[in-house]
Amino acid sequence: MPEGLSPIEVGKELHEHNKGPHRHDTPPGDRHARLVQIGEALLLSLVTIAAAWSGYAAAKWGTESRIEIAHAATLRNLATRADLAALSTRNFDSSTYTAWFTAFTLDDPQKQAVAERRFRPEFRVAFDAWLATDPLHNPQAPPGPTYMPEYKLADQAKADALDREAEAASAAGNRAAVVGDEYIRITVFLAAVLFLVGIGSTFKLPTIRYALIGVGSVLLVLATVMILRQPGIPA
Repeated sequence: MPEGLSPIEVGKELHEHNKGPHRHDTPPGDRHARLVQIGEALLLSLVTIAAAWSGYAAAKWGTESRIEIAHAATLRNLATRADLAALSTRNFDSSTYTAWFTAFTLDDPQKQAVAERRFRPEFRVAFDAWLATDPLHNPQAPPGPTYMPEYKLADQAKADALDREAEAASAAGNRAAVVGDEYIRITVFLAAVLFLVGIGSTFKLPTIRYALIGVGSVLLVLATVMILRQPGIPA
């Protein structure tokens, strides 16, 4: 039998040779393209997550701002109502004091007693304190009971407290609006990253695509730092 390989065996050898490891070696151009695609996919994934978080946070802070501002408006309405009630009470106290003072100038103790019975208990405390200053002979005495430190109006105190709460709620609403605007600005940075990655696929040169990925990565890091510097999502 002649030595050597038959045509069939030669075909088998060539087939096995073509299936060898070197057949799967990726050309340099394909390797760069694959690395670029991996980089772009990774960058897009991170940007998508960051953009979703930033958009959600902006929406939550926008809602928080509207709630706080609406709460401030409600508190101001309540403060106005309390202030009007305090004004009505003050007018009543002034009318009863005027009645007493008229009876006093007429030197009519019976009418004075009737006027005093109309005093509110809180006003009576201030009235007695005012009489204790001897206003008839003391030129330094306050002009009337309503000028005494003992004169208190519960509705006025309530109105002042509600006004302070309204100011705090309004300030909180403004701060929430600012935070929401910051998150929107962050979303703009992330949109720029998406744009860079998007136009990168139109270029064939790996160098340009690497550069765009690098710039996008820098913007992503900047946006991430900005997100970490913002307060978390409100409850």
